[in-house]
Amino acid sequence: MESQLGLIEQSFDVQYSVDVREELDELPDSFTITDPCISGHPIVFASRGFLKMMGYSRDEVIGKSGRMFQGPKTDRRSVMEIREAIREERSIQISMLNYRRDGTPFWILFHMCPVFSREDGRVIHFVGVQVPILREQRRSASGFGRNGVHLCEDGCGFREPLLGSCRREVCFDSVVELGHVLAMDLGIDSDDREVEVKECCEASDLEKQSATTAINKILSILSHYSESTGRLVGRKRCCLPGMGLLGSLNIPLGRIKQSFVLTDPNLPDMPIVYASDAFLNLTGYARHEVLGRNCRFLSGEDTDLSAIFQIKQSIQAEQACTVRILNYRKDKSSFWNLLHISPVRNASGKIAYYVGVQTDESRKKEDGLTPDSRQLSLSVVGAVRVAVRSLSIAAAGSSSTSASMS
Repeated sequence: MESQLGLIEQSFDVQYSVDVREELDELPDSFTITDPCISGHPIVFASRGFLKMMGYSRDEVIGKSGRMFQGPKTDRRSVMEIREAIREERSIQISMLNYRRDGTPFWILFHMCPVFSREDGRVIHFVGVQVPILREQRRSASGFGRNGVHLCEDGCGFREPLLGSCRREVCFDSVVELGHVLAMDLGIDSDDREVEVKECCEASDLEKQSATTAINKILSILSHYSESTGRLVGRKRCCLPGMGLLGSLNIPLGRIKQSFVLTDPNLPDMPIVYASDAFLNLTGYARHEVLGRNCRFLSGEDTDLSAIFQIKQSIQAEQACTVRILNYRKDKSSFWNLLHISPVRNASGKIAYYVGVQTDESRKKEDGLTPDSRQLSLSVVGAVRVAVRSLSIAAAGSSSTSASMS
């Protein structure tokens, strides 16, 4: 748990300068920032407007998943659409039903946007803006409800005579109170409110524009405060030389839940170019502390040099190997790593990467592979090979098509 909290703090502290939180808190908008690089995709920042709207304290939200704001009436299809957008690393704007801390359901317009690293094209954060949607209460077509409350001519909403509008703006902390007042004034019972919850609530163009404006302001702040750390971010994925294939691999590789890394033999010192969430959880490192380093950084004073030599020999021979090696986590604690290394070739037969699958064998006294461990390692290698070959074939086909057209 402590290592998880450390990763959450580093998620902001390493990427942006220290004043970014204060600057973001000056915004009146309701929004959260999450980190897909940390297991569980937790919230690493929550704005004051969001906390006020939802009724939570910051300590109750940071480190938690956005699922905590969903409830029994939240549309599962909306949730699946958001998950798919995360997997595809793209923006989405969708209406959905959320729940406040006191259990009150209310509709929001949710606008989510990825934040890309300009250094390597990875998604490092997602920004999620929540704009509350005011629902008009549907009443009879007579135009008047109980207690003389004036309604729209179509009977679908509340209107104050002086404003002459079927909608009115609501402050974050008055959304629920207004709903309670309307329910009392209009004589709406619990059954009526249940119907309202079930019905889909579409956002207005003004609310959609408000969400887009908020996203732009937040991304501008993040971009500005990333300049002083040298870890620039932006809303578009950069296209660095050699990163095209690896960037496209992020989605299929992210679906593999086991601990593994990819190293690039075509770069000096064969650095790690991809690390799974499970690997980060196993070792306690943040992703930025792993990428670009050789796997030797996991070794320590008691690591057997013969195991390292065996790994080096297998790489030189372009062959797979399995070793049991003593490695060290970031907190200096050791663990027995049942490490399986295998070359991964692209569609042309050239070795594109080496995949290293780690299995924590600390609790096992016996040496060697168990059938389950062997099968697990081979399944990870197989999944990586399929992803690499499929994308390299697609890239080759695209290049051939472009060449024939030019």
